[in-house]
Amino acid sequence: MGLLKVIEWKDENKEVIVHRFDYNKSKDFIARGSALTVRESQVAIFVDKGRLADVFLPGYYKLDTENVPILTKLMSWKYGFESPFKSDIYFVNTKQFINQKWGTSNPLLVRDKDFGPIQIRGFGTYSFRVNDAYIFMKELASTNSTYDVSDIRDYLKSLIVTAIADTVAESGLPILDLAANLRELGDLVVKATKAEFSQIGLEISKINIENFSLPKELEDAMMRNTSLGMRRQNLDVELELSRIEALKEAAKNPGAAGTMMGAGIGWGMGQSFGRDISQSANRDAQEKEVMLICPGCGKQIKANSKFCSECGYKIVTVCPACGKTVAPGTKFCGDCGTKL
Repeated sequence: MGLLKVIEWKDENKEVIVHRFDYNKSKDFIARGSALTVRESQVAIFVDKGRLADVFLPGYYKLDTENVPILTKLMSWKYGFESPFKSDIYFVNTKQFINQKWGTSNPLLVRDKDFGPIQIRGFGTYSFRVNDAYIFMKELASTNSTYDVSDIRDYLKSLIVTAIADTVAESGLPILDLAANLRELGDLVVKATKAEFSQIGLEISKINIENFSLPKELEDAMMRNTSLGMRRQNLDVELELSRIEALKEAAKNPGAAGTMMGAGIGWGMGQSFGRDISQSANRDAQEKEVMLICPGCGKQIKANSKFCSECGYKIVTVCPACGKTVAPGTKFCGDCGTKL
């Protein structure tokens, strides 16, 4: 009878989640004092006749009745195990399994407020780990000799794609804003899957959404619309620059306002162009005509003023004798000679 001195598992396959310990010899047995080594990112579980028993977290153990209480009860050891025995020992890998691919095999139908119902596709990666080895063994791995990522990949991908579809629909984000919120959507999916995955002893630690793709017809239409928008914007800028230049020229030459207005209409700038030029020309003409010089103090005054607001000088613009109009500051009427 060969007595096992050290029970351990060296993980040489990065895809293995559960590994059943191999007895090297058909006559190997476990005895009191056999050493069990559980490395970091591992959990060891003893199984008796298909029934899950004691669970060992990372550490070094000398097997005795005290640290295998469930197995002791299952085997009816009233006084502790004194005789060698055999029991299935499973090592569960609790490290993160990273860079797992996910993608939508069929398009996801989402409702967008701008474009209505749209089918989109997505792809990316995710990472997962076993966070409860006992539940995982009970619900999924069972008593298979090995259980690796390939045995569960399709199942996990279907759960993740469903969670992503629900999250995108519930987020209410417009289709055009999805690309700017990929990280946030991934975090929301991780939270959404927590309860469901914990029921099978797993957790999704990270979900990366690399891209969402739109139907080709919609992408082509959006590209055409963007191109037209850029051309319209450039045309608007050119017309606005031309209008501003024309306004500047009209302001310098009020007499050309009518000509420029006609030219503006001819250029397709519409009535607003002519109106702006006319208003600008009128303002310039009014500004040049409204101001006069007071003969008494030399200050500028309005043309329709009767007295200077600075010195009180009486502004005479009509001869009191003959009624002829005279320039402000004139001392004698040019028609009748009356002193003003």
